[in-house]
Amino acid sequence: MIKIEPKQGTTIVKLSGGDWSLDFANTWWEWETSYTHLLEWSQRVGLVDEQQARIMAQKAESSPDEQQDVLERAISLRTLIQSIFWALAHGQPANNDDLARLNALLPHVLSKQRVIRDGDRFMWDWDEQDEGLDRMLWPVIHAAAELLMAPDLQWLKACQGEECDRLFLDLSRNHSRRWCEMQHCGMLVKSRRHYAKKRLSRAKPA
Repeated sequence: MIKIEPKQGTTIVKLSGGDWSLDFANTWWEWETSYTHLLEWSQRVGLVDEQQARIMAQKAESSPDEQQDVLERAISLRTLIQSIFWALAHGQPANNDDLARLNALLPHVLSKQRVIRDGDRFMWDWDEQDEGLDRMLWPVIHAAAELLMAPDLQWLKACQGEECDRLFLDLSRNHSRRWCEMQHCGMLVKSRRHYAKKRLSRAKPA
């Protein structure tokens, strides 16, 4: 499995999906309202570094149509990723049209990859000379394609929280994880169950 890693020194915010493509789909509400929010989110999670984000922000100021186009493509990509992996998480095959759409995105993304030296090893990285406004989408598309072929795909799950549509890789020791985040969906379900039990016990005749 080819992994394109964040550069050393990049501050990464840990998310709950276990994969960039899943985290991108899970946190759409953080970035869908504007290109600026998309760029800020991308920097926080390590899809672009601080310098790249600054250059992209400067370019975006003079390219309102292009930044809107990238935002719309990001929203479309989120829908595509959610559709593919939601089906797989529920034991259904991925839609062929969805796979065709993902495959159509790959040539552009793969053309941006480079082999670089990192100390005494070599690794994949992205073209440093290309600061396109869609740069943050490249690793997301790449991650989605890689995940489909990865052994960890067998641990893909959907959160069991009520009204939650988040997806995640259950890489816990015994693969018994049920929630995207225990402190959110898990605690909410447990609190509701506890409240329901208290109401039931109060309703019982003495």
